[in-house]
Parts: sequence; C-alpha cells; structure tokens
Amino acid sequence: MPDLHENPLTFHPLYESPLVSVRDYQCRIGQCGPAVEEQSDGDQIVLMRHGTFRKHFGRRSVTADVNQAIFFAHQSTYRISHPTNRGDRGTTFSIAPRVLKEIIRIVDPAVDERSGRMFPFVTGPCEADIFWRHRNLVQNLESSTPEQFEPLWADVTALQLIADVIEAAYTRHDLPSKTIRSDTAADHAERVEAAKTYLASHLSERITLDDLAQAVHTSPFHLARIFQRYTQIPVHRYLTRLRLRVSLEHLAEGANDLTALALELGFASHSHFTDAFRREFGYAPSTVRRRLKQKALRAMSKILEV
Repeated sequence: MPDLHENPLTFHPLYESPLVSVRDYQCRIGQCGPAVEEQSDGDQIVLMRHGTFRKHFGRRSVTADVNQAIFFAHQSTYRISHPTNRGDRGTTFSIAPRVLKEIIRIVDPAVDERSGRMFPFVTGPCEADIFWRHRNLVQNLESSTPEQFEPLWADVTALQLIADVIEAAYTRHDLPSKTIRSDTAADHAERVEAAKTYLASHLSERITLDDLAQAVHTSPFHLARIFQRYTQIPVHRYLTRLRLRVSLEHLAEGANDLTALALELGFASHSHFTDAFRREFGYAPSTVRRRLKQKALRAMSKILEV
C-alpha cells in the first residue's frame, strides 16, 4: 500500500547545462479522471519509460506511453488523467529557447515567422532507435555523478536525441520538412578545424559544448551537427579518442601513476580513464603499459647482446 505522505509526483534532476535540462519524473497517482488545469512553464519534451497518462487540452486528448513523444508548449494549458493504477515514469527535456529554435529551424524554416508556439503538434513517434538511446542516456546519467561524465557528451547526446524526436514528429504529421544551409561548406570546414584545434589544446579541461561553440564563433547545436558531418563521429567521442591516443604515448614513455595521467588528460578519475581505455582498445591501460615495458626490455636486451 503506498505511503499516504509520499509525494505522488517527484522530479529528479539528471543533468543541467545552459543548453538543456534533463529530469527524471515519477508519478504514483492511481487511476483518475482529468485533474486541475496546469500550465507549462517552458517548452518541454517528455519521453516515457513506464506507464501511461492522458493529456487533455480543449476538447481533445492524447495518450502518453512508451511509444510516443509528448510535447508541452510554453504557456500551454492542459489537464492530466490516469487510465490505470500503475503510475508512470519518464524523462523531461527542457531546451534553451535559442537552441530549440535552431533545432526546429533545420526542418521548419518557418519557425522564425511564427509568433506562437514552437511545437505545431502534441505527440510524435518514439521509434526503437530513439527509445534505446533515451534509455541509455538516462542509465548513464543515473549511474554517474556529474564529475564522472563529460558535459560535452551529455550536451551533444541529449540535443541530438531531441533533434531526432522533433524531426520524426514533423515526418509523422506530414508537415513541411526542409534542411537548409546558411553557411558555405568552406566555412563549415574551417569551424570544424578550429574546433579540433581547441580540443587538442584543452585536453585536461572539462569542455562544454557551449564553451567550444563560443571559441569557434558559432552556435552549439550547429557546431555539433557540422562536426559530426565532417568527421563522422560526435565531437565528444573525438575528444575522448584524442585523450586516449595521447595516453598511449605517455604509457610508452613509462608513465606509472595512472591516476595522475587520467587527471592530466581530462578524465574524472582512474576508473573513468580505465573504462574508456578498455572500450577503445580492448585492454586496460595497466595491461598495455606492462606489454609496452616488456617490449622495451626485449629491445634493450637485443641491444646489449649485440
């Protein structure tokens, strides 16, 4: 039996940056009809992980479940009902208005001409790829402290997920969808190369997408998109590879303190470095260091024999 003093609706912050806020929510309200009217305090997207609720607006209503993305437009009014006693749980994504408008502009250039709401729909599909990427994002955020993950990774991953959700909604509703290019290919390439230079010279720092975009004089989401287009990998993965490949040189030179090496290269801890290293190369850094030392000793032995 549920605790009568327990808050039936709770929110738990998973990640917050100037670009995007990600929160876990859990609702324990049992089966009930439409509740009192609420108003959205910002443009938000909800992806479900469990349960069902209904969103009522005017004479219409839509069902929110794990197969749907639900859009809440800024200052829109609605009421919520619950068709089952199982409750519901999901993730709310709140995007900075400047970033959200940029994301929508890619598929709907007319967003700049609308003085009303950002979202011209209330629901959109949550296909298998989006469902699993959403769950993986939440799992990684829940299992790590803010110091253990790269804000660059969190920003890029969350914003790309949001962009794909919005594009899928436009496709489902058969709304005009058009990709535009406001800059030349040469300008894009120049900014990507500038971003690479910035990353290489700030390996030991906790780099955010906002910081990187400001350094190359463009917007965060635009940079994330063109960087992946030109390099074929997300910017956070590019940075991780830079750090890991630099670490190989340090190990070959005899670095013994793996914790110090991890911190010097911008990893949050020894374990953070080891996990990333093993995913990239298939071995722990201590194993590679030992093999490099053994190879060096064998080479030295041959020299001495001569």
